[in-house]
Amino acid sequence: MSPMFSEVYMKILVIAFLVVILASLGSALFYLVRDKGQSERTAKALTWRIALSITLFILLMAGYYTGIIPRGGL
Repeated sequence: MSPMFSEVYMKILVIAFLVVILASLGSALFYLVRDKGQSERTAKALTWRIALSITLFILLMAGYYTGIIPRGGL
């Protein structure tokens, strides 16, 4: 697999993670407004957002250390 091929997949993966993180944040806002803070759905959506953000951070660090992400960034 060529380095350019890996970079493209890494970019797609990062963008996909960001979209899912934003969707989770939006669903948390929706549940907060709809349920008026009376259910645990807001907390669960925010927990998913935090877990996805940490996973993305670890993925970016692993990509940097393995050389998939060059020093100049994506």
